[in-house]
Amino acid sequence: MKRIATIQDISCLGKCSLTVALPIISATGVEAAIIPTAVLSTHTMFSGFTCKDLDDQIIPIAEHWKKEGFEFDAFYTGYLANAAQVDKVISVINSLKTDKTKIIIDPAMADNGKMYPAFDSDFPKEMAKLCSIADIVLPNITEACFLTGTEYRETYDLDFAKEVMKKLADNGAKTVVLTGAAFDGKYGVLWYESETDMFRMYEQERLDASFHGTGDIFSSAFTGSLIRGLSFESSVAIAAEYTAECIRITKNTPDANWYGVDFERAISYLVERIESDQMLLD
Repeated sequence: MKRIATIQDISCLGKCSLTVALPIISATGVEAAIIPTAVLSTHTMFSGFTCKDLDDQIIPIAEHWKKEGFEFDAFYTGYLANAAQVDKVISVINSLKTDKTKIIIDPAMADNGKMYPAFDSDFPKEMAKLCSIADIVLPNITEACFLTGTEYRETYDLDFAKEVMKKLADNGAKTVVLTGAAFDGKYGVLWYESETDMFRMYEQERLDASFHGTGDIFSSAFTGSLIRGLSFESSVAIAAEYTAECIRITKNTPDANWYGVDFERAISYLVERIESDQMLLD
C-alpha cells in the first residue's frame, strides 16, 4: 500500500486539516501517516479558539520514523502553526524523502484577500520557502498573491492568474495548481507545469455557496488519488468533483453546520470515482 505523510494541524472540531485529511486519504486506498503541527480546539474561523503548537514533536517524530526505516511516497503539508515550523518541516522532508517521493504543499494561510487570524504579514515569506521545494503547490488566488508579493485582486483575468502562477514556479515549484480559479466566466482548477510551460484547466459548475475547509478537502482528495496511481488530470477532476459534491450535499441539508461541509456523506462518491478510474487503468 502507498503511504503519505501529511504534516498539518489537528483542529479538534471544524472539519478541516487532519480531521478531513485522514479519512479522505484513507478512502482513496492510501495509508496516511501524520505529523501534527498543532492542536486547536476549533479551526480559526471560530472566535476564542485555543492553540497548542507541537514544535517540539516535529523533529523527534521524523527521527523515529527514520530510525525505523519508514519510507513515504509523498509528503503533503497543510496548516502550520507558526513561521518557525517551516524550517523544521523542510528538514523533515529532506531527511526522509527519496528520489520517488512527491512533495505536495498546500500553503494554507489565507482566503478572500486576507491572512488567517493566527498569521502576520511576514508569514508568507516563510511559507514561500516551503513552496520552493514543492513538486506540486496548491494555493488559492489569495495565497498565490501573498506568496509572490502580488497585489490581490478580487476579480482577475487569465493573464493575471498566469502571471502569479509563473511567479510561484520561478520560486521553485514544479507544478502550480490554482484552486477555485474564477476568471472570464470560467470556474474550476487551473494548473501550470513549469517543465513544459503549459497551462491546463478543469472546468466545473460554480456552486453558489462558500464553506470553510473545502481547500483541505480538495488537497487531500487530489493527493490521495495521485499517490494511489491515477493520472494528474484524473486526480484533479476527482478532487474537484468530490469537493463540489460535498458542497452540494451540505447546501441541501437543512441542519448542516456552518463551520464546514458534510464531506462524510460524500465519501462513497469519492470511493466510486477512484475505483472507476482505477479500473480504466487496469
